[in-house]
Amino acid sequence: MSFNKKHILDIGSLSHEEITHILDTADSMKEISERPVKKVPTLRGKTIILFFHEPSTRTKVSFDIAAKRLSADSISISSSGSSMVKGETLIDTAKNLQAMRPDIVVMRHSSSGASNILSKVLDTSVINAGDGMHAHPSQSLLDMMSIREVKGDLKGLKVAIIGDIAHSRVARSNMEGLKTMGAEVIISGPPTMIPIGIESYGVKVTYDVNEAVAGADVIIMLRIQKERQENFLFSTEREYSKTFGLNEDRLKLADPNVLIMHPGPMNRGVEISNEVADGPYSVILEQVTNGVALRMALFYLLAGVS
Repeated sequence: MSFNKKHILDIGSLSHEEITHILDTADSMKEISERPVKKVPTLRGKTIILFFHEPSTRTKVSFDIAAKRLSADSISISSSGSSMVKGETLIDTAKNLQAMRPDIVVMRHSSSGASNILSKVLDTSVINAGDGMHAHPSQSLLDMMSIREVKGDLKGLKVAIIGDIAHSRVARSNMEGLKTMGAEVIISGPPTMIPIGIESYGVKVTYDVNEAVAGADVIIMLRIQKERQENFLFSTEREYSKTFGLNEDRLKLADPNVLIMHPGPMNRGVEISNEVADGPYSVILEQVTNGVALRMALFYLLAGVS
């Protein structure tokens, strides 16, 4: 099928067919990273700007490597290194970038909706690399790629998402994507971290982590995002770990072939134990590997090559 999307701003705007097409394309891209020479000329002559207004290591490097493996020219800009520190607005900065005729702008921003604003003022394609507490579409897509790679299909799987749901753009994107692909999603965490009305996403809510884990095919653990919390929403890290953390004993309640995932970075010993994070059911490092292939697929599809 042809891919008619100009931007990748969230998961909710993607259909089942579009998500499937992206994942299929990412599967084909993964082989490139296994070659002795990890580069193809597919996007030679294309320019990709990585505009990261919010600090990032894993996501930024993943997008950068993805661009380079397709032979695109990749240029990184941070807010501290841009004219925004001199008072220039986000829109004026973006318009100046547009004047340089890039083909794709990848943006991460601490404000929800920033990428949507950019997509309305720029002619070029925009990829949302995470905006505030709103969305992180490429993370959700690489998570679904990682699940499908092992399980074969997403439909009918029980997926538990556990942790700081309220502050997690990954949780929101995964709820939308997994439901679109036919999975059953159950979320759990402290009541102070579960937004009111979250059931509108079509997910089940429980404050009992054991209930969420029981029989789960996939467990996605979320990081406690202290930087996005005005006040601590739980008593102590030790208490959180005991009540909501994933350890080997709690893992026994899940399906025998369960997959353990985490978007990173991990707070080891808080939301997840070392034994589980590094254990045989963990595909956390596979998520990182698949992230490069998935972002290569997004560049390929948005550049109009397909």
